[in-house]
Amino acid sequence: LPSEAEPFPHKQTTTMSTTTNANESYCTFTLAGDMTAGGLPSEADIRKDLENNDPKVKRHALKAAIMAMLGGEAMPSILMQVIRFCINSQDKPLKKLCMLYWEVVPKYQEPTSEDFHAAASGGPAVQRKMLPEMILVCNALMNDLIHPNEYVRGAMLRFLCKVKDEEIISPLIPSIKACLEHKHPYVRKNAALCVFHAHKLFGENIIPDGPELINEFLLSESDISARRNAFLMLFNQDEALAIQFLANNMDDVGKYGDGFALLVLELTRRVCRRDPNQKSRFVRVLLEMLSSNSPAVSYEAAWTLVSLSSAPTAIRAAAMTYTNLLNSQNDNNVKMIVLERLEELKKNNTKILQELLMDILRALSSPNPDICKKILDVAMDIVNVRNVVEVVNTLKREVSKLEGEDAVEAKGAYYRGMLIRAIHSCAVRFPQVAESVVHVLMEFLSTDSGMQVIIFVRAIIEQYPPLRASILSKLLSNLDDIRNNGVMCVCLWILGEYCEASESLEEAFTHINSLLGEATFVLKSDEKQAQEKAAADAAAGPKMVTKNVVLSDGTYATQTVYTEAKHIQDNTPGLRKLLIDGDVFLGAVVSSTLTKLCLRAGDLADAFTPQVSKDMTMKALLIMCAIVKMAETTVTAQRSSLADCSERITICTRALLDPKASALLKPIMLGKGKAAFGSFLKSLKDKEANDTKEDKNVAPSVQADDSIHFRQLRSSAVASGELDLDDGHDLARATGYEGGSSLLSSELSHVYQLSGFADPVYAEAFVTVRDYDISLEILVINRTPNTLSNLNVELSTMGDLKIVERPQSQNIGPLDQSTIRASIKVSSTETGHIFGTIVYEDAATKEKFYINLNDIHMDIMDYIRPANCTDEVFRSMWAEFEWENKVAITTSITDLSEFLNHIVKSTNMQCLTPFDNSQQGTFLAANLYARSVFGEDALVNVSVEKKEDNQGELAGYIRIRSKTQGIALSLGDRITTQQRGLGK
Repeated sequence: LPSEAEPFPHKQTTTMSTTTNANESYCTFTLAGDMTAGGLPSEADIRKDLENNDPKVKRHALKAAIMAMLGGEAMPSILMQVIRFCINSQDKPLKKLCMLYWEVVPKYQEPTSEDFHAAASGGPAVQRKMLPEMILVCNALMNDLIHPNEYVRGAMLRFLCKVKDEEIISPLIPSIKACLEHKHPYVRKNAALCVFHAHKLFGENIIPDGPELINEFLLSESDISARRNAFLMLFNQDEALAIQFLANNMDDVGKYGDGFALLVLELTRRVCRRDPNQKSRFVRVLLEMLSSNSPAVSYEAAWTLVSLSSAPTAIRAAAMTYTNLLNSQNDNNVKMIVLERLEELKKNNTKILQELLMDILRALSSPNPDICKKILDVAMDIVNVRNVVEVVNTLKREVSKLEGEDAVEAKGAYYRGMLIRAIHSCAVRFPQVAESVVHVLMEFLSTDSGMQVIIFVRAIIEQYPPLRASILSKLLSNLDDIRNNGVMCVCLWILGEYCEASESLEEAFTHINSLLGEATFVLKSDEKQAQEKAAADAAAGPKMVTKNVVLSDGTYATQTVYTEAKHIQDNTPGLRKLLIDGDVFLGAVVSSTLTKLCLRAGDLADAFTPQVSKDMTMKALLIMCAIVKMAETTVTAQRSSLADCSERITICTRALLDPKASALLKPIMLGKGKAAFGSFLKSLKDKEANDTKEDKNVAPSVQADDSIHFRQLRSSAVASGELDLDDGHDLARATGYEGGSSLLSSELSHVYQLSGFADPVYAEAFVTVRDYDISLEILVINRTPNTLSNLNVELSTMGDLKIVERPQSQNIGPLDQSTIRASIKVSSTETGHIFGTIVYEDAATKEKFYINLNDIHMDIMDYIRPANCTDEVFRSMWAEFEWENKVAITTSITDLSEFLNHIVKSTNMQCLTPFDNSQQGTFLAANLYARSVFGEDALVNVSVEKKEDNQGELAGYIRIRSKTQGIALSLGDRITTQQRGLGK
């Protein structure tokens, strides 16, 4: 038997949907399906087993009876057997099953045909009559309510909270009231809920003094759960008494537990929204709950305060509570919810959040990178001149913590990149902090965040000329540590463009030459063999040698020796090593940088004599020749770009050797590049300013002088035949269609015809996609003059779709219709198909029919959302993702910009490449990016060329990359079908 601490086995309580089965009308539970494994016993067998003296046999039989009744069988003879042999049992699991049986058993007699005929002929209406056996059941329930075991009483009170029959509850009211005074809190708390249930359903009929009774109970109750349940009753049934009790016990609310406090907050919201003048009565209790030890109570109190008041004092108190929760809670879900609330407050209360900015940034200690990203997104929008120094110092400390870590497994490089972008944003907006951060960040040029750092440095050195000397000096000192080709190219471009002073120019040229070394970048055969052998030995790992040895005492033993390959330290400078490895692009950038330095040295005749300038030119030319030689002899992935790089190096040599070419190329090489970069930064700044201005100038959806429509006041006018013009607007706002196309056209685009018009059963489905769920509403119309019984819509899926709620069987009358619902769970962004069959029986002929349904094709566009990312993140994801789908461009569109806009619109993606529609050209390349609702990234590169020899048609390829195969294939199919969409 169960112990006294837990007298009954656990019961799952899930509310079942309303069904047509009368036996299920009161069902509030589910049972495990183990009874149906071998088939349910017959009614006679169940009746016989209930007479058995073994409680286990009785329990098994009663479970079978419950399952059979839930399946639609009446089993009228079982009721008396349960009353005779189970109702007085002391077996507690059997008692529990009896309570479940009372829920599902029919409690009233079925009306006879005579009753219906009498009512139809004008006699009294058909009234329900309770079964005589239920009198015995009520007596048994009464016995359990006065049972000496408090847990039996409590369980019976819980069961009565589910009974909706006045004839059953009414005689039990005195016993229920007596349980309010029981010594055990378990009984009292369930008695309070039972009184609440009875008063809510039947009110003044059976327990008119319910609120007063519970109010007296509240004044003397000391148990937290019982007090909470009692206040719940007052909260719902007599709000005035609840407010009065709260006013009299305002000082003790904090001692009444979390459940009671949450009810008080719900009462506050309800009363204050109905009557705003009542807010002053609840301010004190709200402020007290903000400092509650329970995070749930303090969060709800803050949310309630914000929803009821927009006063700065209230917003400040709520924001402080949110910030304390952000720093005190360890649950990442709680942190994310709090950050969402802070982001909402930020829209209209920026100044208040600026006071708490440093407290918000303390949460950067979280190990979750998503939390840190959200914190930085919130913080960067509220940085101002007063707090920018403190913010930057905090971010610098966070960056310094990562200095000794190559990649902290959880956060690592991703977190470092977020910090660098945040510091970059602060430095661009507030020049006074640029100098203090740029040198700190340059320590990370050799890490995997080096590209972000060098792009930040490039912007700072252009925008703040006074910082150029110190930045160039620091850049030269860190140049030897850089091992990334892209970072090295940007560093060399900066040195070539901004080394204008004689000291920095000479230092840069000398340092670059020292890093390049001897002007030959092709390894000799013996050096190459030695390098390959050392790499092979290092890759092979340690060698193990096993041999037998004789020990000092004369015994034999086995000795194992590990020998590791000698690590040959490579002292080759990083720049030279990159060139030796065959980086042709880097060689072209080195040539351009040296050419710019030599041309600029020729203009500084005071600092550089003609002989010095000539020596610099000769060194640069030797290095260029060695780079071209390396590019011709080294087998590399950049071999296809050899012609372009050779042509660029040739132009550099002509600029140094030919005076006429030098006169033409010098203004371009020394001035145009820097000017173009300056205009690029200016365009980015203007775009950001325009976006901010657009956000601030969003027009309100409702004007201040718009008339207010009260539906209740217009009901009589609408009933008299006038058109209610506001109904559509209200419906649009409620369903989220406001500002879009009409409701009808939107819904019709998601309606799929499943069967033909000539079929005996016509079916169509309305499909609603809600992120992870797909809801199907299938309209089934019986077009025959016969009743169709057991009509089932049997659905199946292809792809990552799973049916979680299958359609229920239906009986449809002649020429009648019915709506059947089904739910499908989606697990990934992949094109899926839903197909199925309608199976039914003709009630007249008992013949079974089948109708195959058309497929429902789930479009990938339902899951794709436009998103933004930086060029560095796009490139890193492009290199990381392994699935690629290459689609050839075949279209009748002849304009490049028009084709790109068509692809962006068709794929619901964001174009990351800025372009000007007014510019004309024959080639266009752009990157598109989107994220699915499941967090999957989709990358698209569009490379299209306008052919001059083929009637101006477009040609090229669209490449799609993603981490999973499904999204790459589905997006490719979408582009293939949509790229022909526009005519000429």
